[in-house]
This record gives sequence, structure tokens and C-alpha cells, in this order.
Amino acid sequence: MNIKLKIRTNLVVSLCILTFSFTSCQEFLEVETVGRTTIPNFFSTVDGLEAGLTGAYSEMYNYYSSEFYKYPEVAGNMVDLNTVSGETNIDMINQFNFISDPEQEAGVVGYIWRKIFKALANVNNIIEYCPILSEQFPNQIKQIERVKAEALCLRAICHFDLCRVYAQPYNYTTDASHLGVPVLLVTPGPDDLPSRASVKDVYDQVIKDLLEAEELFADTPMKDAYHVSKKAVQALLSRVYLYKEDWDNAILYSTKVINDSELAYNDDYLAMYNNLIAGKEAILRLNGTLKSKSLGTTFYAVSSPLAMPADTLMSLFQDPEDIRLKLFKRTGAISFVTTKYHITIDFTPEEERYDPFILRASEMYLNRAEAYSNRNELDKASKDLAQLIARALDKQPNEIDILFDSKEKLDEQIKKERVKELCFEGHNFFDIIRRKEDLVRGQSTASNVKFLPYPNDLFILPIPQMELDANTNMIGNPTVNN
Repeated sequence: MNIKLKIRTNLVVSLCILTFSFTSCQEFLEVETVGRTTIPNFFSTVDGLEAGLTGAYSEMYNYYSSEFYKYPEVAGNMVDLNTVSGETNIDMINQFNFISDPEQEAGVVGYIWRKIFKALANVNNIIEYCPILSEQFPNQIKQIERVKAEALCLRAICHFDLCRVYAQPYNYTTDASHLGVPVLLVTPGPDDLPSRASVKDVYDQVIKDLLEAEELFADTPMKDAYHVSKKAVQALLSRVYLYKEDWDNAILYSTKVINDSELAYNDDYLAMYNNLIAGKEAILRLNGTLKSKSLGTTFYAVSSPLAMPADTLMSLFQDPEDIRLKLFKRTGAISFVTTKYHITIDFTPEEERYDPFILRASEMYLNRAEAYSNRNELDKASKDLAQLIARALDKQPNEIDILFDSKEKLDEQIKKERVKELCFEGHNFFDIIRRKEDLVRGQSTASNVKFLPYPNDLFILPIPQMELDANTNMIGNPTVNN
């Protein structure tokens, strides 16, 4: 099998895409196994299915709390690296300077690839065993359907995220026929050599999974923001349709979420970052209890961080009353750090954690505003924009005047508001390339790259060389894999 996981000191570590050994499920399912416990044996009960889902969330956290979450910020134009030398930061420096190497297995190129495919292996095994358990335990079908719905959403996230990193955006070609990533619905067998599907086919599968998950959830209430819910599925559909430029459906699903959500105001807004709570407007975020703390203690640390807000970001905040400015800390005459990953309440070492957001309500207003604008419903777009600005300034929406004399002027305001609202949450670079924009950085950036025109082969990462070597059906990306 080429998409492989390898056992090393009882840990499952993938080497290529995701090959899976049924005798190596200790880290995979995060359970202690006795002897040669197999996946079929593990999934012989609904309790085993639930435990597998817990393991799947853990694998999702592993890639969201590391290279995948940092990459779109470092490759974008709103973050600077605090240093451009030293082994501790070398991997992100490569992405900062757009010199990603396909041989970089122990770094961003290899890590994102195999961490996401490892998470995908988890969810595919859960989905595979749901029908079997439904037949064996008909009195628990509702529970099994809920587990399957969560797993389908996680599978959609995996495919969508892989496509955002290793493939050009949906609108790169008129029919999205350009190369995407492999679509894997089952764990590959020993002789399987998966190939890359088109971006259209990847998106079609993502949407199919999400629509099935939405149906399976039915009227199941949201448990909490740390588990996939029907609202999370609809929020992800809002984002996927936005990337696809399906404006009608982006509006439809944004509206569904907005009608069932609330924004966080004042101290509640700050608390969702600085307190150990999910937050009022959280739709889906990953719980980092007893897991890696590097987002808050290293990369975005308030003391000697590796990544800092660029002057291009800070210049967007024109009103000193903007509550989002309270999520920055001045460290010099012109330097700032983000405090989105800084806990300000008392906590014990065991309580300390950093929970990356996947989806929250503010994004839905931004998605809908952008979609309305592209449907030339500018008044509706401006009302959504006013809602977020009013929240930021502690005013009522009717007190906010959105001034524009063209669609382009309104789009520019939406774009700026999106940057201010979602900074450091894994959006910036993906937003730039899906809008077909040039990458323009401030002149003070520490990067060697201040400008890259769109379209550009450098806007995606290379396929890891080890994957290309192992799988003759796998095709690399132009330029970056040459």
C-alpha cells in the first residue's frame, strides 16, 4: 500500500498519504490495545465507534494546531516572522519565502500532507463501520447516525483543507478541471495507487458528504462547539460554496447559520480567545486539552513569538475603539503581538490549552456580505458589514454608515473587515488566492518575497516527493515539484 502509516515505538506515523495497518491502531484510535487488536474488533460496538470518533477529533487537532493553521498566515501578507534564521523556525521560513521543497518530509510540505491523510484514515474507518453497526444494533441507529454525520463533516474538512493547500483554487480554470487531491472514501488496500481527482470532483465529494451529514443530523441539537453539529455542517457549506463562487448557496447556508447563532460582544468577544471557554459565537473549534500548546506558547506567544502582526494588518485598524485592537499587545514603538492565543485568567498547567477555531459566526456575515456583493445586492452586503463593524465599535448597526460608490469600493471594505476579523485563524492566504489577487506585502516585511502575481505556481505547496516516489499514479505540481 502506498498511502502508508508506519509503526515506530508503538506510534502510528504516516510516511506517504495514508496507508493503514490493522495491527497498528494505538495512536490511531488513542486507546490501549491488548495483543493484536484489530480495527474490525475495535468497531464491534457502538462504544468503540464513539471512541474512534474521539480519536478522529484528536487527529484533526494535530493538524489544525500545527503547520496547516500557520501556513495561510505565513504565506499571506498580514503576518511577519520575528526571525528569519535559526533551526527552530526553518520550516515556516521556507513558506514565508516561497521556497517549499518537495523533499521537506520533516516540515510543512510533508507534515500537512500526512497529518491530514492520517485524520482522513480515522474518519473513513468510522464511516465504513456505521452501516454494519446499524444492522447489529438497530436500537442505537440514532446514535450511529449522529456519529456518521460528525465523521462525514470531518471527512469533508480533510478533503477541503488538502485541496486548499496542494491545489489551485476552484476558479483557477473555468470548469475546475485542474488537478486537486486524491478523494479517498475508504482506506486504500496494499495494491491501490490513488491518483489526484479534479478540483471539481473534490468539491463535489465535499458537498455530498456535507449534505448527507446535514440530513443525518436532522433535528439533533448542538452538543457543544467542540463537536460537529448541524450548524457546523451548514457553516462549512457556506464557506465551501463561497470558495466555489456559488453565491446563491453561500447566501442560503450563511443565512441558516446566522439565524441560529449569536455574535459575541464586548467582554464575551475577548473571552472566546483569552478564557478557557468555547465562546458565544463558536460553531466548531478543536479542544486542545492535554495536547500541543505551541500555538500559544511558541508561534503566537506574547513573549518572543515566532510570528507577529505585519504593519499591513495594523494599518487597517483606523478606529482606536475597535474591540479587536484589545487582542493585540504593543511591544515597542511600532511593534505588536497578537493575544488571540493568550490566556488571561488564572489556570493550572493541566488546564492550559489553545483551541483553534474552524468555524464561528462572524465568518458567516462576511461570507454572506461577499456573496451578496457578487450578486450585486450591495445594500444587503453593506448591512452585513455594518453588523460586524457595529459589534467591533460597540454601536448599533444603524449607527454605522458604509460609504461606497461602486461594487469595487464595497468589496474592498468587505475584504479589509475579513482580514481584521479572521486574522491568525488560518484564512489570509487562502482568501487572497481564491479572489485571484496578487500577493502584495508591506515594504517592511522580513520576507525575501514582497510581491507575487496571480496566477502563480508558487501559490500551492509541492506534493511530497516521497509520495511521488511511492505512487506512480501521483502527479506533482508545476514548478514547485520540478
